Amino acid sequence: MHGATGNAWYGAETATFGDRLAAAREASGMSQHDLARRIGVRAKTVEQWEADASEPRANRLQMLAGMLSVSLTWLLTGEGEGVLAPDDSAATHPPIAELLTEMRQLQTEITQIAGRIGKIEKRLRQDFADTSLRDAEPATMVPEDAL
Repeated sequence: MHGATGNAWYGAETATFGDRLAAAREASGMSQHDLARRIGVRAKTVEQWEADASEPRANRLQMLAGMLSVSLTWLLTGEGEGVLAPDDSAATHPPIAELLTEMRQLQTEITQIAGRIGKIEKRLRQDFADTSLRDAEPATMVPEDAL
């Protein structure tokens, strides 16, 4: 089950953190719910980690690596002690492998763009709130002789 990963199946170019987390969890025979319960988070949180929609904090990363019997380096980068790559000849067929790589890259880009959109929305809400407050202030009266 475990060993040094000689091929790049779980490498940074072909797999995401979420892919490696899901593979390690499945190799350990745990469901998302089981893993979540054992590390003290909600199953939805593990689901988001595996979908690369969010990332665990450093203390959870260490717990995950230990619980799943993989190195922290493998979990983060795909290098080092981790789970063996699946024997799936279709996925290693060059056109399919290229498409899978492109799809994972797009998923990563989408996640990053979603984060940027969230920050922009937050700034817009803050700017709108600041503008609304400024517009709501009563106008000060200017004395006629000052004109």
